Amino acid sequence: MMLQQHLLFVLYSFCGIVIKEAATKNKVKGSQAQFPITQNVTVVEGSTANMTCRVDYNDNTSLQWSNPAQQTLFFGDKKALRDNRIELVRASWKELTISISDVALSDEGQYTCSLFTMPVKTSKAFLTVLGVPAKPEITGLSRPAQEGEDVTLTCTTSGSKPAADIRWFRNDKEVQAGQKEVNATGRSFTVRSSVHLKVDRKDDGAAYTCVVEHVTLGSLPHQVTEVLEVHYPPQVKIVHSVIVPQEGQYFKLECMSKGNPLPEPVMWTKDGGELPDIERMIVEGRDLIITTLNKTDNGTYRCEASNHLGTNRDEFVLYVYDPNALTQHGPDHALIGGVVAVVVFITLCFIIVLGRYLARHKGTYLTNEAKGAEDAPDADTAIINAEGNHAHAEEKKEYYQGAARNVVHLKSENLGFANNYALRQEYVRCIM
Repeated sequence: MMLQQHLLFVLYSFCGIVIKEAATKNKVKGSQAQFPITQNVTVVEGSTANMTCRVDYNDNTSLQWSNPAQQTLFFGDKKALRDNRIELVRASWKELTISISDVALSDEGQYTCSLFTMPVKTSKAFLTVLGVPAKPEITGLSRPAQEGEDVTLTCTTSGSKPAADIRWFRNDKEVQAGQKEVNATGRSFTVRSSVHLKVDRKDDGAAYTCVVEHVTLGSLPHQVTEVLEVHYPPQVKIVHSVIVPQEGQYFKLECMSKGNPLPEPVMWTKDGGELPDIERMIVEGRDLIITTLNKTDNGTYRCEASNHLGTNRDEFVLYVYDPNALTQHGPDHALIGGVVAVVVFITLCFIIVLGRYLARHKGTYLTNEAKGAEDAPDADTAIINAEGNHAHAEEKKEYYQGAARNVVHLKSENLGFANNYALRQEYVRCIM
């Protein structure tokens, strides 16, 4: 009996320990899992933001979302704030997700998810709203600029958050701009950038483009282009159609004028007065045409072009040649002959100088080989003695002449002597 009571006591004790440990584990698990989890959210102005709050373990306790002003948005699946932009996405014991459509910069801030346990547990999520920059505008050029004028082009964009970047291009080539100016306007920023230039005629028609880059625009930045119009005085140049004008020929002078505004029309004169023969001298646009040249057309022709910025002119002196005289005399033979004579003279001088140079160096070489030959009893000794003294230039010269005579009178008994290779080479050089 005592044994049975003892066994029952041990069994009850063991069950109590197991139940106590299980309760402790559940309590620990509940304290750790009953905690809301949120994440920060970043969206572009005008888009939709989803705010999610999760709980890994929940014993049927309600979740709640509130805005930065601590106004309750949703308590469980019950909407608390009358804002048509805020909608319920999902509500359960483990999750509460809401959406805010058409997000504005004013919606940015810290949102709170609350789990109504004892005590209440909360988690924060920051909503970041990016402001989209407005289309840029270029100011500073309300009228055509004049050559030499200082011009400042300013590009402005507003509504960006964070502040946008501005780049300048001239005909698709990036140019350096001045310092960027950033001003805060409420929650967004207004950005300005300027380029300063002294315009000239090369800037006429140049396209200056302002490009606005921002994280919200991705690879499609905003841009605007302004094409410069620069006024400048005319430039004039006369181009003639025939190199050697002859009597009876058709002849045309073209007045190439450039300016902005374009000078129209141009004025042709001859020797400071009007064109003398309007029947043969015809003005067509910018061209002066003389239908049939004659000697009376000789003179100075002037083309003059004007606009409101100034006047410019160019002149051409016309001399009409007699075609019979040109045929009789033909080309200028005197000039051609003179050129040929100069070329021939230079060539002969070069040949003479080169010959003297080669002869001098060749004679020096042969003399060095033959030195000491006069005192040598045989050819071998003469060649060996060639390594010796370099003096007595006159004696070497005489030896050179003697060697040449010996070659002429070479006899059969001297053939063995001539078999010496070095001596044969010397004989050959002397003959040459």
